Amino acid sequence: MSWSQLLRQLPSELVAQSCIDAGVASVEADYAAALAAIPNAPAKAQGIAVGQAAAAAILAMRATDGVTGPFLNHNCSQATRPGQYQCTPGSPFIVFETWEKVTPFVLQDMAQFRPGAPYAVTEKGFTEDFNEVKSLGGDGITTRSARTADQTEIALFWYESSPLKWSRIARAVSIKKGLNLWENARLFGLLNMALADGYIAMVATKNHYNYWRPVTAIQTGKTDGNPDTTGNPTWTPLRATPPDQDYASGHAIEGGAAAEVLKQVFGSDQISFQDCGVTLPAGSTCSDPTPVLRSYASFSQAAAENAYSRILIGFHFRKSIEEGTAYGRKIGERAVNLYLRPAH
Repeated sequence: MSWSQLLRQLPSELVAQSCIDAGVASVEADYAAALAAIPNAPAKAQGIAVGQAAAAAILAMRATDGVTGPFLNHNCSQATRPGQYQCTPGSPFIVFETWEKVTPFVLQDMAQFRPGAPYAVTEKGFTEDFNEVKSLGGDGITTRSARTADQTEIALFWYESSPLKWSRIARAVSIKKGLNLWENARLFGLLNMALADGYIAMVATKNHYNYWRPVTAIQTGKTDGNPDTTGNPTWTPLRATPPDQDYASGHAIEGGAAAEVLKQVFGSDQISFQDCGVTLPAGSTCSDPTPVLRSYASFSQAAAENAYSRILIGFHFRKSIEEGTAYGRKIGERAVNLYLRPAH
C-alpha cells in the first residue's frame, strides 16, 4: 500500500479530483527520489516490505472505522433562536457532521472529556466574549478592527492546517533533540493519533452543543435578547468563517493535544523553538527566501497563541478556545500515557 493509494481514497466531495491527482503525482515523485537515494541492498528491500506491511495492517484495522460520507450537509438550519448555529455566510452547508461516528484511536469514545456547555447568550461571559471578538476579529476593510499588526500576523500565522503546523514544529524539535528513527516513529504516531482524535471529539462536541459562530452572533446582535450586546449586520471576519459550529474550537483542541504530546514525549514544556507559516502574506511564508519566523519559549506558549489566533481572525469566542485547549490537553495526555509505551 503506497501513499499514492491513500491519497486516492480522499473524497472528491471535499477535494477536487485535479488536486488529488496532483498530490498523487507529487508523492510518487518524492517517494521514488527518496528510494533512489538509498543503495540497493537486502536492508532496503526489507525496509520497503516492513513499511508496506505496516500500512496494510493499519488500513485493515481501520477498514470499518466509520469514515463514511456524505461529508457536507446541505440541509443547514437557518434557525433564528439566539445561540443556535446557522449557516455561515457563503457556506450553505455544514461540514464533517458525520465525523463524530469515526472510531477514535486513543479516546474511549467521542464524548470522553467533553467540556460543559458554552455560555448562554444572556450571561456576562458571553457579553465579554462577544465584545472581544467583535473588536479584534474584523477584516479591517468592511469592518474596523482594533487588532495590532502583530495580532494580524498571529491570526494568519496559525491559519494553516493544524496537523501540518504541529508536525512541522515536532520535526524541528526532534532534530534539535536528536531523536532516532524509532523515537521519531513513536513521537509522530502519538502526535497524529491525538490530533486525529481531536477532530473526532471536536465534531462530536460541535454537533452536541450546536452553538453559533461569532459572525452570526454579531450580525444578529440586535435581536439576541442581550441588552449589553450591540450588533453590526455587516460585520465581517478577517477570513471567511469555516462552515461548522463554534464550540469547542477545533484549532484550540488540536493545539492543546499537540502541545501536551510534545511536552510528555520530550519531558519538558520549556523547550524553545521557531516556526514559519504557510498562510502568511506572499514574501513571508515558509517557502519564501526570508520567511517570517515566530519564536516560542514553550509548547504551552505556542498552544495559547494558536488558540488566541482564532479570536483575532474572527472565528471563535474566548470560551471556545479556552475549553478547546484544555480538552485537547486531556486527549494528548491520554495518548502518551496509554499508547505506544516504550518497551524498556
